[in-house]
Amino acid sequence: MIDEITIITRILLSILLCGLIGLERKFYHKPAGFRTNIMVGLGSTILMILGLHILADFNEGNVVDITRLAGQVVTGIGFLGAGAIIQGRGSVHGLTTAASIWVVAAIGMTIGLGYYFTAIAATTASLVVLVFMGRFEHHFEKKITNDIEKDNTQL
Repeated sequence: MIDEITIITRILLSILLCGLIGLERKFYHKPAGFRTNIMVGLGSTILMILGLHILADFNEGNVVDITRLAGQVVTGIGFLGAGAIIQGRGSVHGLTTAASIWVVAAIGMTIGLGYYFTAIAATTASLVVLVFMGRFEHHFEKKITNDIEKDNTQL
């Protein structure tokens, strides 16, 4: 059984790490921002803590499989992410937001199971991708657009 201090630590770490990703999303005015990312991560953390409690309390004869609970979290988050994707005018928007919701849920589950280093590393990697790779992507797109416009003016 997990003690109360460990539960509180996991919940607070989930709020912190998922909140950092949420702040990045909010800073760039994305639909799923600060509170949404915290709630997704926190819910995932709580469900994994609950799974550990169920495993400790009811696992007589190895009948409890908490990986099924984790699988259901992933499925549920998939539906939430699908709601974040918007299609309009022939293009799709919100894929990165949907993916970040999915990653935040994974980070929450990781924390709930007590893998703190993995959760911190995953949060760091996610922020690198969202912030720095986003800047790289925009710079690259701008360069391609400028090159195309330059080629079109030469015609």
